[in-house]
Amino acid sequence: MKKINLLLLLSSLMMTISCFAQDKKLGEAGGYVSVGEEFELVSALSAQRMQEHYNTLKPGDTVNVAFRGNVASVCKSKGCWMKVALEDDREVMVKFKDYAFFVPKDIEDKEVIVQGKAFVTEISVEDRQHYAEDAGKTPAEVKAITTPELTLSFVADGVKIKN
Repeated sequence: MKKINLLLLLSSLMMTISCFAQDKKLGEAGGYVSVGEEFELVSALSAQRMQEHYNTLKPGDTVNVAFRGNVASVCKSKGCWMKVALEDDREVMVKFKDYAFFVPKDIEDKEVIVQGKAFVTEISVEDRQHYAEDAGKTPAEVKAITTPELTLSFVADGVKIKN
């Protein structure tokens, strides 16, 4: 039994060291740290070009894409979503594929590159209120949300966060 516990401890330690070394390597290569699925960055659309894509989408349409933008807000509870700024004060609600990874909660205003599926969806009043609570809005601000909203949405397979 002691040998099994020792093996588990050693394997856990090796995985931690391996992950740390991988993060450091990614951070040094190109100035980005990756979370989620690793992806090779061939090209990423600018926030302006991504907004042009969203302007052509209707609910139900999807497009596989990578784009770059600045984080406008992030879930303060656990980093399970973020909003990335586009042009003209529009934002994309980014969630993470299969709820398999999260982003750090302190990345507001940092540049990110996300890769995954872009689409337009209608967000219910209840979901909008929940997201407002997660973002740290006041109870009065949350209660003021009374209508559903068409939202620019994105499910990311992977995210690169600029150091």
